[in-house]
Amino acid sequence: MNKNVKWAMILTFFLSFLGAKMNAQLKSGELVDGIAAVVGDEIILESDIEDQANYAKQQGANVSNKCEFLESIISNKLMIYEAKRDTLIENRSAAIKENATGKYNQILGQFPDEKAMLAAYKFRTSFEMKKAIEKIDTDNYYGQMKYGRITDKADVTPNEVTDFFNTYKFQLPQVKDEVTLSQIVMYPKLTDAHKSEIMAKLNKIKSDIQGGESFESQARIYSEDPGSAANGGLYKNISKGKMVKPFEAAALNLQEGELSEPVESEFGYHLIQLVKKSGKQYDARHILLKAEPNAQEIASAKKELDSIRTLIIDGRLTFKEAAFRFSDDKKTKFNAGVMTSEDGSDKIEKLNLPPTISYHIAGLHKGDITDVFQEEVQQRKVVAIVKIDDTINAHQMDISTDYDRIKQMALNKVKNEMVEKWVKEKLPNVFVSVNDRYKDCTFKTDWRKSATTK
Repeated sequence: MNKNVKWAMILTFFLSFLGAKMNAQLKSGELVDGIAAVVGDEIILESDIEDQANYAKQQGANVSNKCEFLESIISNKLMIYEAKRDTLIENRSAAIKENATGKYNQILGQFPDEKAMLAAYKFRTSFEMKKAIEKIDTDNYYGQMKYGRITDKADVTPNEVTDFFNTYKFQLPQVKDEVTLSQIVMYPKLTDAHKSEIMAKLNKIKSDIQGGESFESQARIYSEDPGSAANGGLYKNISKGKMVKPFEAAALNLQEGELSEPVESEFGYHLIQLVKKSGKQYDARHILLKAEPNAQEIASAKKELDSIRTLIIDGRLTFKEAAFRFSDDKKTKFNAGVMTSEDGSDKIEKLNLPPTISYHIAGLHKGDITDVFQEEVQQRKVVAIVKIDDTINAHQMDISTDYDRIKQMALNKVKNEMVEKWVKEKLPNVFVSVNDRYKDCTFKTDWRKSATTK
């Protein structure tokens, strides 16, 4: 059971991992990249297995049993194959393809040039890398959607959680040192003079476009949006509700080809051109100038947040009240400022904390609040304070202290059993072929009992 849960988590995480390359360049002495297995019309290459195994190893998993690892990949491919045939799962191929270009450009922004990026990720061309990103995102989308459809009715009762714990308590992992934290994050406010300077620059760009310069060329030169600048500022197939409200409101009030006035959002200032509007989707170009605060504006924000910190320490304001009134972090301000881990838990392993926060809480105790510090969140400069709500020392997992975690493990067990049952039911009707290189493997599921034709 634990292995199944572990492999499912590794595979899901792998599919969303952009650095994992789906078609590796061959090196001298390596096996030619042949087909390891076919599931319906989904192909599993030897390089797919190798890449996924390498990444799993980096995550600390033992992948010495290649047969077991291959079987987990085949099961995942079966879900992907069936998901693409499921009429209740939306076909998002166009949006995924468009997003792949955006993700490519975001990664490119982290390197000095395209050549350095391609070398780091071991791709020969930009086309090859974009296709790899698109394939990973496609598999991730369809795999997750089908998994959700299969397991949407999964649930466990308190008695089942207790039974699970009693059965597996000696196999459950140790919980590492953890903390629960609350934060207040503030974006430094730009002065009116600074705002006017940015607006003037954007209006000059708009004037140049109206004078004959192409929007695409101006976006490539001036836009500070890494997701669209290299593509001439273009976003395609934007669903209503996807973009921030000021952007969408301005874009949908334009006629096709029309330019907006400068629009302010949480990301900065935009110049927008509506390209096409069709039903609930639209295409738009934009040029973004980020509202990057200067040293004076950051110092002013620190002073304001330090005053708020003093009010909290003096008991004139609770941290929860201050978070709701003053924090600019939408993820935490309505939740008393409480920070959560990737799995949604408010308990965060100390080793997984961002370095800046880890540094500032070092030596503090339960109830303490850090001094105001500066950090960068999603490439945006902010100032913050963090309160240590609780500290949890490393311990063996127990139902009295870790009920929610154990419940999730029990639920994962039920979900994996549902997937295994679904696989066995689908297998007779799906063509599956495994290369003879794996003929000595003893699989949990007899894949050779699949359909002989598609």
